[in-house]
Amino acid sequence: MALDAEPRYAGVLTVLELLAREAPAGAYEELLAPAGQAGTARTGRDQREQREQREQLEQALRLAATVRDQLGRRQQREAVLSALVDTAHDLTLPYDLDALLRVIARRARLLLNLDMAYISFHDEETGDSYVRTADGHATALTVGFRVPTGSGLGSAVKRSSAPFWSPDYLADDRVAHHTVIDEVVRAEGLRAIVAVPLVHRGSALGVLYAADRTVRHFTPDEIALMASLGDLASVAIEKTRVLSRARADIADLERYTSQAKSDLVSVRRVNDAHTRMTDLLLAGGDLGALLALAAETLGGTAAAVDPDGRVLSATGPLPATLPGPEATTKALLETHMAGQPVQLGPDLWLAPVAAGSECLGGVLLHSAEPLADSGLRLLRLTAGTTGVLMLMQRNTAVAESQVREEFFDDLLTVPGRPLTQLRDRARRLGLDLDRPYAVAVIRPEGGSQGRAVVWGSSYALRAGGLATVRSGCLILLLPSDNPGSTARQVSDELSPLLGHPVTVGAAGPTTGIADIEPAHAEAVRCLGALTALGSSGSTAAANELGFLGLLLGDHHGVGGYIADTIGPVLDYDSHRFTNLVQTLEAYFESGSSPTHAAETLHVHPNTVSRRLERITALLGEDWQEPARALEVQLALRLHRTRAILRPGEADGQDGRDGLDTTDGPDAAGGAGGAGAADAAAGETGHADRLRAS
Repeated sequence: MALDAEPRYAGVLTVLELLAREAPAGAYEELLAPAGQAGTARTGRDQREQREQREQLEQALRLAATVRDQLGRRQQREAVLSALVDTAHDLTLPYDLDALLRVIARRARLLLNLDMAYISFHDEETGDSYVRTADGHATALTVGFRVPTGSGLGSAVKRSSAPFWSPDYLADDRVAHHTVIDEVVRAEGLRAIVAVPLVHRGSALGVLYAADRTVRHFTPDEIALMASLGDLASVAIEKTRVLSRARADIADLERYTSQAKSDLVSVRRVNDAHTRMTDLLLAGGDLGALLALAAETLGGTAAAVDPDGRVLSATGPLPATLPGPEATTKALLETHMAGQPVQLGPDLWLAPVAAGSECLGGVLLHSAEPLADSGLRLLRLTAGTTGVLMLMQRNTAVAESQVREEFFDDLLTVPGRPLTQLRDRARRLGLDLDRPYAVAVIRPEGGSQGRAVVWGSSYALRAGGLATVRSGCLILLLPSDNPGSTARQVSDELSPLLGHPVTVGAAGPTTGIADIEPAHAEAVRCLGALTALGSSGSTAAANELGFLGLLLGDHHGVGGYIADTIGPVLDYDSHRFTNLVQTLEAYFESGSSPTHAAETLHVHPNTVSRRLERITALLGEDWQEPARALEVQLALRLHRTRAILRPGEADGQDGRDGLDTTDGPDAAGGAGGAGAADAAAGETGHADRLRAS
């Protein structure tokens, strides 16, 4: 509109309208053109008024431009503040430290529309700084790049704890340049750089850098914006660090809690196992049951060893790499001094079994699985329980051995004690002396006898027998019906323990309390015979010495010898009224010739052959071997002699009690009479001749 057609303040109102409509800058310039054209056609007064109006309009336009600039700056500030608020919101999100630093660097670059941003952290150990993250970089500035101390913008920021900037870094003389930093800046093509400190509660964390590849003069608003971003970044970094530490603490607590739960379970398992061991101990369990329980809980094979390294009991096969007794004894000494289990190998542990300062042995554990702390505790508890069990067994053995030794001494002096009283005492000790027993007299050939005595008490207790010491010899009464086998078993176990041989004489088996003392006397004589024969260090039973045993025996030994040697033949003749004994005598007298024996007996040779087959079935295939044949002939001679000397004894007595096994037919035949034996022989011969014809 024309100025002359408007009121005085029409131009000002128009400017205000343009401001209200946020009109572009060209709309304001159009207001001046009509005013200049109207001024050329006016009078002097009108021209003066138009100049005034124009001046007013120009002033209004200047004020409008000022208002527009202020509004623009305000809008820009609002946009920056909005971006800063968005940045603050982003920084409140949960990140790890590296992700947070990347967000901060990206935001710094975008807020000022720069080419690059990076963050450096202070290294407390070396004193210099290193680049932790970068955004918008090319290749020269990499994460981990070390910033030399005392140079670059970072050193100025660190000294002043305030922002520092340069419009053209390489040309700025205010900066303490360094060759390494300048080469990186030159390689990245950077010109303008601004740096702000990252400080939280007086503690310097690092420096935030923003850079442009053109020369740029940073405005105070931009510097303030970077400083505000640095403050927000410092809070976020510290928060993230606190959260990281909290997460780490929580993770540690979770691990500790999990470990505590696991330890609690292990402790409960150990306590339960120890309780079961204690219950087993109170219930009278033995060492094998205790080790089996420990092996079941720990997983593996458990064994107990004595102070000399010998295995006392084991739950299974031990590894081939198990050290020998000497090495085990040395390891026992070490673990006893340490007072705790020691590892002998990758899968082998040894725990000491001790009573005070006394070493009782050790517990070996072979397990393919690693042994945790709970396992070590249980192994120590097992060793302690084993020690208690060993002490209990030793004390019990000492107490019982004294009672049992006194009882055994009384058994060896039967005439001085009533048998009824002895039977009652045997029953209280859990002994059934009516079952077969063997008596073994043991003489160690060298060395101390103390260990043999201790072993004998323990061995007799385990076997359900008795032990005592007389005249420097260990005497054992053991359940057995084979004295010779018992003597060899005792020697095989005791000799390695003592390290030198033992001589063992045995006798038996007994059939009652009254037989024990005679069997002991016979075993003593057997031991003397072994010594006289120069066989010290060997073993034998009286019945294994043949006729020599007969000479060593008492007057009851003759009948027993006859019964042991030809008893089956005597019994067969007695019950069937046959002539096998007479046939044996004739057979040996004829030089082991069945034909000549048949002539002597006046029977057919086939009859003798059939009788010899029957004798073989009764005495065994080896009765004609030289040694056995000698025994049979001696028994026949003794039997015939006793029949002559004791003709009035009853037939069918037990040979061990003075049995006279001569019967009517045999006796008559043996004396050369013509009684029933000859009649039977004649009938047999007649029958043989009929069959032959």
